[in-house]
Amino acid sequence: MDWDNLRYFLELARSGTLMSAARRLEVDHTTVARRIQALEKEVGAPLFSRESGGHRLTEAGRRLQPQVEAMESAFRTVESAAPASQEGLSGLVRIGATEGFGTVVLAPQLALFAVRHPKLTIDLLAMPRLVHLSRREADIVISLERPARGPVVVTKLTDYTLRLYASKKYLAAHKPIKTREDLRGHTFISYVDDLLFSKELQYLDELHRPDAFALRSTSVLAQHSAVVAGAGIAVLPAFIAENDSALRPVLPGQANFTRTFWMSMPAETKHLGRMQTVWNFLRETVQARQALLLLAPPGDENGASQQQQQQQQQQRPARPRRPAP
Repeated sequence: MDWDNLRYFLELARSGTLMSAARRLEVDHTTVARRIQALEKEVGAPLFSRESGGHRLTEAGRRLQPQVEAMESAFRTVESAAPASQEGLSGLVRIGATEGFGTVVLAPQLALFAVRHPKLTIDLLAMPRLVHLSRREADIVISLERPARGPVVVTKLTDYTLRLYASKKYLAAHKPIKTREDLRGHTFISYVDDLLFSKELQYLDELHRPDAFALRSTSVLAQHSAVVAGAGIAVLPAFIAENDSALRPVLPGQANFTRTFWMSMPAETKHLGRMQTVWNFLRETVQARQALLLLAPPGDENGASQQQQQQQQQQRPARPRRPAP
């Protein structure tokens, strides 16, 4: 039986669509389809049912998957022990993150990291939506909610602070804001409620329900641009807005929010050298930027030290849930 056919089978089983599997395997989707057809001929049974939303495993496919995963694990163990694997990092690591965090915090550092490792390819998916680890959209995912299912390694990456911001131009043209009651009548900028990809983005429900919105957008970077233009007030991450000279925090003592980034990867890949190195680099990058992420005073090592202890305690594989009877 051709191992390549089995490898294609595994990617399609995990991703659910020919296009996603092809992207992960760096081939054309017709190649994936041809490989699956060849494997089904070898097995003598259909392994997938073709549906409008993608490909779903048949009973024969579900029986085959754990056996192929065991083969994959054995192959990676041999691969990591080979002399060539010690010559330097190589291969692809795809990182999924929220749009603002990925663009502002991670992108500059990952670019420098990639320069130091020329044989390693880094894909950064900085997107205003959830990147799914279970669908193999990425190798490492940084999310606002802790993954609750599956054989994954999870760690608390960092807390971060958000504030209410407005431009100096907007504040000069409108009545002063000294209390939460003063927010009434002001124009806001926020997310599109029915397109929120995480309940953690519902900040305004904790503060004030606006009477009017100048702009609602799925993009936090678009919101930031609208605030800079003087269109209204918005809750923005401090790592995006705090160093912007055009903006000022509004009610800094009363309108602060804290959210958490979680980092996860499949347990089956944690032993790979490139995964371990990128994982550790992401943690170091975040630790070095605690003052901006948390608005901690410069030189305050106590908060960072406490968070590091929490991360060490929380880093463990998530327990897979048992299927319902």
